[in-house]
Amino acid sequence: MAARLHEIEAGAQRWLIAHSIAILRVSMGAVFLAFGALKFFPGVSPAQGLVEKTIDVLTFGIVPGAVALVLVATVECIIGLCLISGRALRGAVYLLGVQLIGILSPLVLLTARLFDGPHGAPTLEGQYVLKDVILVAGALVIAATVGGGRLTSRSDEHNAR
Repeated sequence: MAARLHEIEAGAQRWLIAHSIAILRVSMGAVFLAFGALKFFPGVSPAQGLVEKTIDVLTFGIVPGAVALVLVATVECIIGLCLISGRALRGAVYLLGVQLIGILSPLVLLTARLFDGPHGAPTLEGQYVLKDVILVAGALVIAATVGGGRLTSRSDEHNAR
């Protein structure tokens, strides 16, 4: 029984090594594409006000809110399409780097707005930004694999020695 469980576990691990990065890439692409598409329609994205305010602060008021929303929507959709298709991944990683700075900058620039709940709890916008920490982690994994990195098992490392 223990040997059979070990066999099943080893098979699952091999499958995860072979497919988990692609699943992460496609699922992140779907998130970026969906959230980006929402921003093309004024009043539809729950992040619209936060995006407009963040870009306003980052550009010292030079970029109007409607333009900022379309720019962010376009970048997010391009990232999403690249991640889903697996094409132009190096460019997508660079765009992700810029996008993730923009995504997380409200933590520094708009802290009071994000943590204005009872007893300093995060607001809905704050929760929206905090969950983006997962996108940062996923982007780091994808970036590592674009340069040739890959998942391996300990047995692969042991056999290579």
